[in-house]
Amino acid sequence: MAGPTSTETNDVDTTIKAQEIPTESSTHQTLHNSRASTTVTPEDSEKEVIDSENHTSNQSSVDVTTTHNAATPPGPSPQDPEASRTKLQTTVIMLSLCASVFLAALDVSIITTALPTISEHFHSNAGYTWIGSAYLLANAASTPSWGKFSDIWGRKPILLIAAGVFFIGSLLAATSVSIGMLIVARAIQGIGGGGLIILVNICISDLFSMRKRGAYFGLIGMTWAFASAIGPLLGGAFTQKVSWRWCFYINLPITGTVAIALFFYLHLDNPKTPVWDGLKAVDWFGSLLIIGGTLMVLLGLEFGGVTKPWDSATVICLIIFGVLVAGLFVLNEWKFARYPVMPLRLFKHVSNVAALGVCFCHGFVFISASYYLPLYFQAVLGATPLLSGVYLLPFALSLSLTSAGTGIFIKKTGKYLPPIYFGLVVMTLGFGLFINLPRNATWSKIIIYQIVAGIGVGPNFQSPLIALQTLVKKADIATATATFGFTRNLSTSISVVVGSVVFQNEMQKRSAELVNALGSSVASELSGGSAGASVDIVKDLPAAGREVARDAYWGSLRIMWIIYVVFAALGLAISFAIGQHVLSKEHETTKVGLAEQEKLRLEAKKAKKARDVEAGVPVVQAAGDGEKALA
Repeated sequence: MAGPTSTETNDVDTTIKAQEIPTESSTHQTLHNSRASTTVTPEDSEKEVIDSENHTSNQSSVDVTTTHNAATPPGPSPQDPEASRTKLQTTVIMLSLCASVFLAALDVSIITTALPTISEHFHSNAGYTWIGSAYLLANAASTPSWGKFSDIWGRKPILLIAAGVFFIGSLLAATSVSIGMLIVARAIQGIGGGGLIILVNICISDLFSMRKRGAYFGLIGMTWAFASAIGPLLGGAFTQKVSWRWCFYINLPITGTVAIALFFYLHLDNPKTPVWDGLKAVDWFGSLLIIGGTLMVLLGLEFGGVTKPWDSATVICLIIFGVLVAGLFVLNEWKFARYPVMPLRLFKHVSNVAALGVCFCHGFVFISASYYLPLYFQAVLGATPLLSGVYLLPFALSLSLTSAGTGIFIKKTGKYLPPIYFGLVVMTLGFGLFINLPRNATWSKIIIYQIVAGIGVGPNFQSPLIALQTLVKKADIATATATFGFTRNLSTSISVVVGSVVFQNEMQKRSAELVNALGSSVASELSGGSAGASVDIVKDLPAAGREVARDAYWGSLRIMWIIYVVFAALGLAISFAIGQHVLSKEHETTKVGLAEQEKLRLEAKKAKKARDVEAGVPVVQAAGDGEKALA
C-alpha cells in the first residue's frame, strides 16, 4: 500500500521510456529536441542533479531565471508557448478558463440566497448547512489529487474530465428528489469544481510567464468576484421567479460550451500517458489519507455544539482521528510515496509557508461575507432572497475591481508584496466594520462597510500564489498550485462550518429569550441548528415577536464577525514572512508525464543525499519522497 510493487514499477518505467522516444525524423530537429529531452536514465539523471546542485537557491524557480538557448532556430519555438499562439487563441482560451472559474465560484454563492427555500422545500433543517458544506468539503478534499493527475496525464484531458464531473453533479442537483440526493450531487459538483479552479490556475501558469500571469490571475480573481456578486442575485431571482433548481440547470449549457472550446483551442504539453500506467503511478494511499483526514476534521467541527455536544465521543473521535490521519499523510508523503501528491519540499522555504498561511486566512475571511451577509439582509433587515443579492453588490463589485487592478499592478511593477500588505490591512478594517452593521437599514453604513471590505479582499486572491510560485521549480508548479488551492478550499470549508457553529451557538444562548417572546414551538425553530433555515418564519411573526427574533439574529451575527476579524489580523501578521523575488518575463513550455515525474523524484533523492553527506549524516535509503518504497 505504501508504494508500487516491483511489477508496477517496471510497467511505469516502460511507460517513461516510451514517452522519451523522439518523434522527429530530421537530424536537425533531433539535435534541437535533445536540448529539452526528458529522457530519464540513471546516468543522465545523476548528472543533471549534480549540475543543478551548483545553482543558488534563488535559481530554484525556472520562471525566475529562464534563459534562451542561442541555437534555437528563428520563429516561434516549441519552448515559447506565448509566441506560438494568436491573439484569437489566447482570447478564446482565457474566456473559457474564466467561464470555468465562473461556474465553480457561482456554485459557492448562488445557493446562499436560495438555501432557506431549498431547506424548506425538503423539510430539512440540516440541509441549510449541508447543501453548502457538501460542495466545499468535496472541493477541498479533492484539490490535491487534481494537480497530480495533471502532472501525469497532462492539463487538457484532466481539465475536460473535471468539467464532465461538474456537469454530471449539476444535472443530478437540478433533478434531485430528496435532500440526500441533493447533498450527494453537491459533493459531486464540489469534486468537479475543485478540479476546474485548480486546473485553470495551473493552465495559466503553463501558458504565461511569471510576470505576465499576474494580470491573467487578476482576471480570474475578477471573474470569481463577479460570480460572487451575481450568484446571490441569480439565486434569489431563480428562487422567487422560477425555481431553485435553475441554480443548477444554468451550469449545463455553459459547461458544455467551455469543454468544446477548450478541446479545440487549448494546446499544452500532452505526454499521452497510458491510463493504466498513470493509475499505478498515482499516490492513491496519500490521496485517501488527505481526503479522509480533511473530512473527519471538518465533520467533527460540523457536528460540534449543534447536533452533538463538543465533549461527545463522535465529535472528539472525528477531530482526533482526523488529525492522526493527517499526520499519516505527511509520513506517507515524506517516506513512502513515489510521486507525492503534496511533496514536502514545497514547505522548505519560510516564505512559501507564509504565503499558504495568508491564503488560508484570506479564504477563511472572504467566504464569510458571501455566506453570512445575505443571512444578515434577510433575517435582520427583512430582505427577500432577490434583494439580499442586490444588497451584496457593493462588496462584490469593489472586490472585483481591486482584484483586476492588482493583476495590472503586478504585471507593471513585478511586485506582489505591496498588494498583499494593503489588502490584509484594509480587509481587517472592513470586517471589523461588519461588527457595527446596523440593526436597521442605514444604507450609508451598509454600503461603505462592504466597499471597504471588498477593497481589502480583492488583492489577495492571487498575489500569495505568485509569491509561492517564485520559490518552486517549474516541474513543481502544478503541485504547488494544487496545494495553494487545497489550502484555500480547506479554509473556506472550515470557515463556513466555524461561522455556522458560532452563529448557531449564539442563537442557542438566546433560546430562553425567544421562548418568552414567541413560545417554545417557534423558539425551537429559531434556536441552534434550525436558525439559518428558519429565516422565512421571522417575517410572518407578529410585530413584537419579529423584533425579538431579529434582535437575536443581529446579536448572534455580531459575535460571529469577531472571529473573522481575528483571522484577518492573523493573516496580516503572517504576511511579513513572505519574501519578494524577481518575476521573470521569460517563459518555457512545462513538460509533464511520468518521465518528468521520475526525473523530479531522482533529483529530490540526489539532493537529499548530497545534503546528508555535507552535514555528515550517514546516507540511508529510506529518506524522503518515496526512497523507502524503492529500497
